[in-house]
Amino acid sequence: MSRCQSAPGSPVIHSCTCEKRSRRPGAPVRLPLGRRIAAVAAAALIGVTSIMQPAQAQRSLPLVRDAETEELMRDYAAPIFDAAGISRQQVEIILVNQNDFNAFVADARRIFINVGVILDAETPGEVIGVLAHETGHITGNHLVRLRQALANAQIMAAIGALLGAGAAAAGSASGGAGAVTAGAGLAQRTLLAYRRGEEAVADRAALTFLEKTGQSARGMLKTFSRFADQNLFSAQYTDPYSISHPMPRERLKALETLARQSRHFNKPADPALQARHDMVRAKLMAFTSHPNAVARAYPRSDRSLAADYARAVATMRTSGRREAVEAIDALIRRQPNNPYFHELKGQALLESGNPKAAVAPFRKAVALRPREGQLNIWLGFALVASNTDSLLPEAERILKAGLQMDPNSPIGYSQLAIAQGRQGKTADADLSTARGLMARGDFRAAKRYAARAQKKLKRGTPAWLQADDIVSYNPPDFAKRR
Repeated sequence: MSRCQSAPGSPVIHSCTCEKRSRRPGAPVRLPLGRRIAAVAAAALIGVTSIMQPAQAQRSLPLVRDAETEELMRDYAAPIFDAAGISRQQVEIILVNQNDFNAFVADARRIFINVGVILDAETPGEVIGVLAHETGHITGNHLVRLRQALANAQIMAAIGALLGAGAAAAGSASGGAGAVTAGAGLAQRTLLAYRRGEEAVADRAALTFLEKTGQSARGMLKTFSRFADQNLFSAQYTDPYSISHPMPRERLKALETLARQSRHFNKPADPALQARHDMVRAKLMAFTSHPNAVARAYPRSDRSLAADYARAVATMRTSGRREAVEAIDALIRRQPNNPYFHELKGQALLESGNPKAAVAPFRKAVALRPREGQLNIWLGFALVASNTDSLLPEAERILKAGLQMDPNSPIGYSQLAIAQGRQGKTADADLSTARGLMARGDFRAAKRYAARAQKKLKRGTPAWLQADDIVSYNPPDFAKRR
């Protein structure tokens, strides 16, 4: 599985629990800390770190990076975007490490979706319905009225840092501390404050997208039924007209009437897509829940691949390297060409302080998914952590390729800087450090390193111009932070 991890010293955040919400037994509540990796910076699994430096941490959203989950989200959204007339490259789906069932759009280029959506959704259709609804807000141009809200530093901190924000994983040695402040929740509530009419338009648009793509709206109905049953929107208010969302039951009734008219309403989920959904849910739960909860949700009597996946992750978190590798090797025997099983093995070896052994499984993962940036970055990480000078040129090449595919990885830049520095390329190392700091949202430090790099670089070269861009960059609220 792919994981982006926090750079050394970055603040850590606990995941939030859902307020006024009962959850099934074993649902994740917080992110556990992981084991240290010998002689390397923090490596991580799924999880979160702040995308900002300590000074800005309380204004940031806790994000999650995982290649397998992101690939599934892209595949869920692709036909929806096609039906909506949106380029698949135009909109990025960003995972937020919060356990409540929630999603929102912050601009026309990003959909934020909570991990809780995936954990709670039993079928792909429930997640696809959420993505279709949020796409409806984008195509309806409902974000114009939110420009003022987006000027708020709490939102800009999150979006601005997505110049290349990475998040860590549960299990990161440096990832996991500090509390999620009210700022992130306030940001989401602000962005969710659409007018009643806009919500209805987004609902109808979602149904249209599902109809065009031949998908059932049953999952979308189940999602909104959950909202109605739990009064997620109206429980805090006595007057339904005092909030921007319509009353849940009223909304559900209108949706159901339209959804049942579709000839696709009773169409079952694609079995292959359902299997992938089950795998991602198992992984997310295993990485974010107590091992006892994993054992209850996936007892030994359950011999499904998803159950074995969850138990392998739990073994990696609680047992020694041999037991973890044996469990993961059993997964690989069942699906030899699953890149995320090989990635998981590399993770287990890397976390246990054996980066040289981690190189081979990461190589296999990259061979199976050569265009997945996160996998390339983790291979580069393992090569750098192997502490072998002869591997540094390859590590530099692979890290550059990975960052070109996935520029949202501060750890990729930090490892690239290490590889370059060990080869005596000090100016390049300073520039990579500056780019990584920009990705983390630490603009002041980024400018400092970029200025240092500029002094050693030839004026007018591409590298010098990149450094100059960083030195000259001023985020909207930068003056307030100085």
